[in-house]
Amino acid sequence: MPLNALFESDLRVVNVGVPSFAEALRQAGAEAVQVDWKPPLPVSEESRRTIARHRARIERANAQALERILSAAPRWVGMGRALDTIPGMHEDLLLHAGPPITWDRMCGPLQGAIIGALLYERRATSVAAARKLAASGKIRFAPCHEHGTTGPMAGVVSPSMPVFIVRNETHGNRAFATMNEGLGKVLRYGAYGPDVIERLRWMERELYPVLRAAIEHLGGIDLKHIMAQALHMGDELHNRNRAGTSLLYRALAPAIVRTCTDTDAAARVLEFINGNDHFFLNLSMPAGKATLDPARGIAGSSVCVVMARNGTDFGVQLAGTGASWFTGPAAVPDALFFPGYTRKDANPDIGDSAITETYGLGGFAIAAAPAIVQFVGGTAADAVGYTQRMYEICAGESRSYQVPSLDFRGTPTGIDAVKVVEKNILPFIDTGVAHRKPGVGQIGAGVLNAPPEPFQRAYEGLAGVLGGKRR
Repeated sequence: MPLNALFESDLRVVNVGVPSFAEALRQAGAEAVQVDWKPPLPVSEESRRTIARHRARIERANAQALERILSAAPRWVGMGRALDTIPGMHEDLLLHAGPPITWDRMCGPLQGAIIGALLYERRATSVAAARKLAASGKIRFAPCHEHGTTGPMAGVVSPSMPVFIVRNETHGNRAFATMNEGLGKVLRYGAYGPDVIERLRWMERELYPVLRAAIEHLGGIDLKHIMAQALHMGDELHNRNRAGTSLLYRALAPAIVRTCTDTDAAARVLEFINGNDHFFLNLSMPAGKATLDPARGIAGSSVCVVMARNGTDFGVQLAGTGASWFTGPAAVPDALFFPGYTRKDANPDIGDSAITETYGLGGFAIAAAPAIVQFVGGTAADAVGYTQRMYEICAGESRSYQVPSLDFRGTPTGIDAVKVVEKNILPFIDTGVAHRKPGVGQIGAGVLNAPPEPFQRAYEGLAGVLGGKRR
């Protein structure tokens, strides 16, 4: 185009960078298009070259990892006592959510849950005694994920606690989780009052044997089928589990009636499940764990098999980097807080429940549950936008979990740490919020993006493995 003709034409601008530049042009009457682009997250140039050199290998490995994830068939098959069921569990071990952490670095709600677990186990008779024991070195702490387990929020699992047993029928591996206590002042949010301990003991004494008998009678329940249905009914299987819990209730209720001879106990169990919309969360989480674990050990894969938080650190594990944790600081969610609480009361993000996002549910499926974004003043269109954005950082799409508002497109599945870094798009998570002080409990619910540091470090770690360097 001749230069003179350019100045005689209407101004049309493509803006790459700060969006306010495009907005200013529009306000002045010019046509402006904003390019949705950000520079990659910073990593070493050596790592970039290594990843580029091994691009084809990474893509092949990711396709293999994705197929293992998509072919999974998680099924609730039984229940057991943690000490007798979880690999490596022993009397002096407490499991927790997120990457490894020591007592002195634990946040308030995690310390509160540890205190509550020691009171529940009768290892201490007072809060002060529980604190002293926890800090003494006599109690060992380990991530749930390192023992085939997932724990919501603080995620504490103690030896006497009953756990769900979920088996991946395709690959034969198992995963575990405790039963869900409900909302508010509960152990997983760091509360440890007498009512919290009594509820846990009732769950062990009555809820556990009733559910164990029912699931043995049924021979198992197909969790993948329930989750696929729940997505069509308004759940995203992380912060909203009403449909999943309702579908589970329908499957369980006849078996409970047939196997529990104490009608009052049967009624109490059914009432407890019916009054706890999040009961299914503690089955969708081990379903995710059982789904993702078979992808571990695939050399060269940049697919995430874990995203988890302990309230201090946010940790990531990749399929192609062994048992290594890549961590960064956990952030405080944008949340709708209960009356009387504000952001300054909130603890940073906590829990293993981001396993749901890791295998394509939760925030990655939020378009199926747009009511969730109302927590932070969002709209249904925002929910659709969040899910669509996540396709850009995933290895593929689910064949089973579909979003009605996206014409039943499969949910984005298999977070690719390389894409996260190169596109500078961070995983979107919806979550509960715990008070930063131990003993208080839940104070709200909200959403946030994962921090960048774990993915930058995972990228560097994968590059080190591909380049022949040990991390």
